[in-house]
Amino acid sequence: MTIAESIKTKLADLNPQHLELINESHMHAGPATDSHFKLVLVSEAFDGQRVVARHQSVYQRLADELAGPVHALALHLYTPSEWQEAEVPASPNCQGKH
Repeated sequence: MTIAESIKTKLADLNPQHLELINESHMHAGPATDSHFKLVLVSEAFDGQRVVARHQSVYQRLADELAGPVHALALHLYTPSEWQEAEVPASPNCQGKH
């Protein structure tokens, strides 16, 4: 199972209405590996939760990946109503990338 597949599997219990996992490793210095990801996730599970609680929920599920191969994970977590008006920000270029 790839890292991306593992991440998606571990987030499935949030019953996402939208899940987009973008491998951005190529945008960073060093060899292009499965180390930098951007996650866009829309779930009713986030209703009534503050942003910090949403992030903690995802970090808890992905503890193994974050302790190992995943160096960076940009999180964009929305409720369905927030998603209707959301504009997912573009990721910045890595300062070490030439």
